Amino acid sequence: RELLCISGTMLQSSKSVQLGQTVNINCKVSTQVAQYSGSQYFLAWYHQKTGEAPKALIYLTSNRLSGISSRLSGSGAGNGLDFTLSISAAQADDAGVYYCQSYHSTPMFTQ
Repeated sequence: RELLCISGTMLQSSKSVQLGQTVNINCKVSTQVAQYSGSQYFLAWYHQKTGEAPKALIYLTSNRLSGISSRLSGSGAGNGLDFTLSISAAQADDAGVYYCQSYHSTPMFTQ
């Protein structure tokens, strides 16, 4: 398992976003992520607030975990290398660090 941003593959180190704005967070991996089915790859997204454990948001590229707002959506370019997390109508509570993670079975973090 690999936390891709720790490996330096996140395209932005930080973003300044106004409330209500839509923000896209891009993740480009150097080694193709394993494909599950169709456009779904074993790629997950997490959100970590200061002093808290990472919280899983998205699994298999675009599937939201239970309780995750529909304002968040995941997508991929279909090549297993380029992925995006989109957050619409940004809120103050969205602040924090976002991670993308490739995995082969169960994601490393669940809550």
